[in-house]
Amino acid sequence: MTFHPSEHRSIALMLGSVVLFAVNALLIRGLSLAVPAADGWVASLFRGVVGLAIVSLFFRRGFRPTHLFKHRLLMVRGLLGGFGILALYLTVVQLGAGRAVIINLSYPIFGSLFAALWLGERLPARSWLWMLAGFGGLLVFLGGGLDFAVGPYDLLALAGSVAAGGVVVMIRQLRHSESTATIYASQCLASALITLVPAAAPTFTLPLPAIGLITVAAVLVALAQLAMTHAYRHLSVARGSSIQMLLPLVTAIGGWALFGERFTLPELGGAALTLFATTRILAVPAHRTVESTATA
Repeated sequence: MTFHPSEHRSIALMLGSVVLFAVNALLIRGLSLAVPAADGWVASLFRGVVGLAIVSLFFRRGFRPTHLFKHRLLMVRGLLGGFGILALYLTVVQLGAGRAVIINLSYPIFGSLFAALWLGERLPARSWLWMLAGFGGLLVFLGGGLDFAVGPYDLLALAGSVAAGGVVVMIRQLRHSESTATIYASQCLASALITLVPAAAPTFTLPLPAIGLITVAAVLVALAQLAMTHAYRHLSVARGSSIQMLLPLVTAIGGWALFGERFTLPELGGAALTLFATTRILAVPAHRTVESTATA
């Protein structure tokens, strides 16, 4: 398989984002255990504010702040992304980094489904069968086996995954008219606005070391998000999402090594089936329909 030079750079950026996303999730998990006030609301607020600061300071040339309030699709992308981030951080704190990220990384299944419905990307029949298998594996993982004792934070994580799937497809659409910085800033603004009231009071109780670490986590994830968003300019939803499938493995290993997070055999089996099914879905290039190509 040959890649265009721009694809090589995009793949490198996507791999780098995987490492940074994993470090961010593990930092948030560790902080929440050491300082309970540093919860998912606070982490989301810092991510939004720090992200906006980075975009404003270092990406002035491409950043169009007025578009954040005028472009409807950009606004929807921001709100969905802001909700997805909050859902991820709340569940990282409550479920553990490994479990939360594994559920969240089922988003390529939803992204592929939305791409088929919205962008007209056609998937062969075997991909739809793998999608059903992936959903089945996800149900087993969510239930911790076969008893299906799904908790509210599991459902929140799943809702965040659905939102992330929609965001990926929106990024693919927005890349034609908006810069990487503006697309990312829409999510940062939404995150900051959604969490400002609930997170304001706890933030003032944080010790300085905790503020420093949560700021570092926000900087790392800002770099990761910008790298991922830019990479999607030259990678399909399928190819980019397939690289992101490394994230649950890296995060789960980190959660096991640092925090003693464990999974039962049925959970591991369900997670493995979901991740494997996703890779099989994404291994087949999607193609737009003739009508969609003509009107894109």
